[in-house]
Amino acid sequence: MPDELKPRVAIAGASGFVGRALIRQLRTTCDVIALARATRPNEEFVQWRACDLFNLRDAEDALQGADSAVYLVHSMLPSARLTQASFQDLDLLCADNFARAAVKNGVRHIVYLGGLLPAEGGQLSRHLESRFEVERTLAAYGVPVTTLRAGLIIGAGGSSFDMMARLVGRLPFMIGPRWTRSLSQAIALADAVSLVNYALENPELAGQAYDIAGPDVVSYADMLRMTGLAQGKRTRVITLPVSTAKLSLLWVSFITGAPQALVRPLVESLRHDMIAGDGLVLQRQASIEAMPLQLALDRAVQDEKSLARRPRRRLFDRLFPVGSRDGTQHRVFSVQRLPVPEGKDANWIADEYLRWLPLCIGPLLRVTVDDRRRCCFFIWPVRAPLLVLDFAPDRSSADRQLFYVTGGVLAKPASGRRARLEFRSVLGGTATLAAVQDFVPRLPWLIYKYTQALVHLFVMQAFARHLRDEHR
Repeated sequence: MPDELKPRVAIAGASGFVGRALIRQLRTTCDVIALARATRPNEEFVQWRACDLFNLRDAEDALQGADSAVYLVHSMLPSARLTQASFQDLDLLCADNFARAAVKNGVRHIVYLGGLLPAEGGQLSRHLESRFEVERTLAAYGVPVTTLRAGLIIGAGGSSFDMMARLVGRLPFMIGPRWTRSLSQAIALADAVSLVNYALENPELAGQAYDIAGPDVVSYADMLRMTGLAQGKRTRVITLPVSTAKLSLLWVSFITGAPQALVRPLVESLRHDMIAGDGLVLQRQASIEAMPLQLALDRAVQDEKSLARRPRRRLFDRLFPVGSRDGTQHRVFSVQRLPVPEGKDANWIADEYLRWLPLCIGPLLRVTVDDRRRCCFFIWPVRAPLLVLDFAPDRSSADRQLFYVTGGVLAKPASGRRARLEFRSVLGGTATLAAVQDFVPRLPWLIYKYTQALVHLFVMQAFARHLRDEHR
C-alpha cells in the first residue's frame, strides 16, 4: 500500500500495555499517531506526540491529521501535586476533551476499549459506571464510535494481571473474601488487540457495543490458582462468605505495592460477575478464535519475565509524590460535578455562579463582578485582589465557559499552561464539571492545602447545594 494511502490512526493511551501491543500490530498497515504525556523518539510509521488529555487545546493539536482514533485511557491522574477530584470526573473530562477535539479535526471513527457491564443489572460500581460514562461521552459530539467491552485483559504490564501475579508470587496461601467467588471471563491481550484492529478496519460497525472475552468463565479464586500454575506454583485460595471491601483494598495494596487509587475501583468492580453477554458476536464475525485462559496466563508470565526490570520508587516517593521536574509539583487540579437544572447549560451555570458568589461569601471575603464578567476576590483589609478571573470569550461556548486566572496576590505566575476555571456541560447536559486546572498557589504549600484549597472546595460544594435547592 503506498504510504500516502495508509490511514492515520491516533491512539490515546499509547504508552499503556494495550497501546504498545496495538502499535506493534497497526504499524504494518497504518501511520500511527501515538499520544502520550511525554515526548518520545519517533519510530518507523509511528509518530509520538506529547498530549495532556486534561487540556482541550493539547487534545486538539494532538489529533491533527488523524483519520480514526482509538481511546484506551482509564483512571489517569493529572500532573499536579494536589488533585481534588474523583477518578470518574477525571475520566469524564479527558473523554470530553478527546471527543471535542475529534470533531474539530474531522476524525471519522473512534474505537473505544471499555468495560463489560454485568448482566444482573442493578447499581454499577463506580469503576464500571465511569467506563459507561466515557462510552457515552465519546459519542456525544457526532463522531461514530465502536465500543468493545472487555473484562480483565491478560497480558504482561496490565495492572490487573500484575496485581494477580504479585499476589500469587508473594502469597502461596490466601484467604479470600466473598468477591473471589465472582465469575470473570477474561480475554488475552493478543485477542483484544486483534479485535480493536478489526473494528478500525470496519467502520460500519460504529454505533454498536460488543462484548469481547475469552472462552473460559472462572471465579477470581480459580484465576488466582491458574496464575499460580503459570508461575510454576501451587496456590491455595480459601473463600469466606464475608464482604470486606475496605480490608481487601488495604490488603491487596500492601501485598502488591499498587497504589490504593488504582486498586480501589478494581476491587469495587469485583462484586459483579463480569461475563460477556452477547455471545461474542464480534469475535465470530472477525473469525478470531479466543485464546484459552491458561494459555493467556502462561504467555503473560513468560512475557513478564522478558521485560526489563522496572526501577522501584523509594517508599518516601510513593507516599509523598511531588510530580515531575517541570514544575507540575506545584500545580493544583480540582474538579467538582454540579447538578444542572433542566434546560440549562454551562453558560447559565457560569452566570449563576457569578451572580451567587458575591452573595454567599462574607463577611471578611468580598467578590466583585463587572459587565465583562471579570471576577475579583478581596479580603478585608487588603485592597489588592486575592484572585482575578477574566472571561475568555474566544475559547468559550454555550456548553463550555472558560475563565483564566490573570492575577491576584494568591496566584503565582507559572511558565507553560495558564491557570483557569471552566464550567463544562457533560453527559448530554445532565451534569456540569467545574474544573480548576494548572493553578500554582503563592502561599506555602501546607498553608495553601489547609486554607485556600479547602475554601475552594467549600464554595463549590455550597454552590452545588444552591443549584439543587433553588432550582428543583
